[in-house]
Order: sequence, then C-alpha cells, then structure tokens
Amino acid sequence: MELLAPSRSQWRGRDSVGDEVSAHLEKLIATGELRSGDRLPSERELALHLGISRASLREAMHDLKAKHLIERRPGRGTIVMPAPEHVSAMYSELSDAEHQLRDIAQLRETIEPKLAELAAIRATSGNLRSLEDVLTRPVADVTPEESLRYDLEFHNLVASASQNHLMSAINTLAGQWTCTTRVLSHSTRHAREVSYLGHKAIYAAIATGSADGARDAMRRHLADVASLTQETFEETRDGQR
Repeated sequence: MELLAPSRSQWRGRDSVGDEVSAHLEKLIATGELRSGDRLPSERELALHLGISRASLREAMHDLKAKHLIERRPGRGTIVMPAPEHVSAMYSELSDAEHQLRDIAQLRETIEPKLAELAAIRATSGNLRSLEDVLTRPVADVTPEESLRYDLEFHNLVASASQNHLMSAINTLAGQWTCTTRVLSHSTRHAREVSYLGHKAIYAAIATGSADGARDAMRRHLADVASLTQETFEETRDGQR
C-alpha cells in the first residue's frame, strides 16, 4: 500500500503539520488510494514514512478518527473506514478539475511553441504591428477580465502570424476550451504582470526572427502560466475546505 507522501519540505503550509497530514490522508481515503478496510502501518512506521514526529501523527489520527475516516481495532491496528459521501464527492470534483488543468497545459504546450516558432519565420510587418499594439496597453490598470481578453488576443495574433491556417484554427478552439481556467492566471496584479512580460519576450523573439527564441519564450511563458494557474487553483480550493 502506497501512502504517496509528499516531500518533508511540503509539511510547511499555513496549518499545523498534523492538520496537513490529516488533509493528505483524507484525500487518499476519499480518492480511493487508501481503500476501506486497509490497515495503516504502525504509528512508528507511518511517522517515519511521512517524515513527521509521532506527536504530529497522533494529532492527524485524532482528526481522522473524529471524522470517522479511520477506526482503531484491538489486535488489528488502525483501519481505514469508508469515506462519507460528501467527502468523496468533494475530492472527485477536485480531481476532475486538476485533470482539466493538466490537460489544458499539455494541449497548449503541444500547439503554441510551434506557432511562435513559425511566427518568427513568417510574420509580416502587419502581424508585428498588431502584436505590438496589444502590448502597448498598460497592464497595471487593466481588470482581470481585460487582461484575459488581451491574453487571448495576443495568442491568437501569434497563431495568425504563423501563416498556418489549420493550426491557427486549432488554437482558436483551444482558446475557447481553456478560457474558464485561463482566468485563474489573471486574478492578481502579479499574475497579470507575469503574463504581460511573457508576451513581451515572445514578441521580441518573433520581431527579430528568432525561431528558437520564440519557441523557447513561449515554453517559458506557458510554464509560468501553468504554475500561476495551479497556485490560484490550490488557494481557491483550500479556501473552500
């Protein structure tokens, strides 16, 4: 039985270590990675495996027992109980959302670096003027909704500059599919500035005709966006718990 423990450095959030470990094990139970009837390792073994003190582990076990997620049985140790329906439903929804974030990131990573590379080779002076025009809008003053609109416009213009109509059409569809999650990466001023700086780096490479530079700048930008999206998602999820 795998407990899929995070690295020790991960037990350093806003909550106590016991609370974090309790939440971690609760998720494993809710998602079925720890199944009803499974017997947990001994207290000593489990604390060592998770990289925490036995005092923190006892705190987590007390919380899980209070939620009726585990049960201590004489002669059998600590047994996993069936997760209540509301707990399973919550984690099932989050799992779907996390899968969607992953799928969106993979889709964009597949399409957009190649579009940027082609744009650096094929962009016309009109394409460059259109891209530059989007970047003249003051990022500090825009709302999250406006920032998202400029983001979609910039990436569509990069696709158009690739002069590949089929890939550009796919990119337009991808923008429609990803719009509801892309807003997560525009929710704070910091996120909007990161997005804007990423766009500037992509434009600079396209304007100088650097295909490799444009491709790499797009990859860095998408990695930054994926990280910001994940952070915002996790903050929203934790706030709803």
